[in-house]
Amino acid sequence: MPGRSISFKLMKAKKRSAGAKTDGRIERSKKAVLTTTYELLTKSGLSGVSVDEVARRSGVAKTTIYRHWPSREALLLDACSQLASRPPVPDTGSVKSDLEQLACRVAVRFREPFATVMPSIIDAAERDKDLAELQSRIHAEMRRALVTVIERAQERGELPKSQDAREMVAGILGPIFYRRYFSREPLDEAFAKKVVERALRSAESIVPRSK
Repeated sequence: MPGRSISFKLMKAKKRSAGAKTDGRIERSKKAVLTTTYELLTKSGLSGVSVDEVARRSGVAKTTIYRHWPSREALLLDACSQLASRPPVPDTGSVKSDLEQLACRVAVRFREPFATVMPSIIDAAERDKDLAELQSRIHAEMRRALVTVIERAQERGELPKSQDAREMVAGILGPIFYRRYFSREPLDEAFAKKVVERALRSAESIVPRSK
């Protein structure tokens, strides 16, 4: 009957609306938990994060948190995975300019709260396989753009093809890491550009072996 058909459609529409509201609440609570976990990570590292504290600060019940993340470790992995962002690959037409842009981005990022989390991840990765994989992924994402720029420059003839791209990346990132975590000297744009200049001079000094 027409009346029943209309009533059934209204019921379905109400269910869809209720489902959408529920999904929205779930997403908001998950976002609040991940944001709070990340904030705690940047303040005190992995050891400073507990589900109790995340629940207290985020306002999300512990039972709800455990419904989405079965353990503290699962929550930490999910929050830490947000660190593995892929930087865009510049293409200015000059390998020097491209590398300088990327090195400066790394230097800027290492002045952000992100940098305070890394030592505890590196430490925990020595004992935790999942965190070791996460650390490798973060590092891979950080160097991927640099490798792409170097390999593209080799194809254009700007750099010798005998140059190992990963070694050159280490020559750029290594001094930045050292300055951030060991010497703690100013990590600015001038330093990042100087690191790139040294890496390029080293690459240009490579003389191809005669056949």
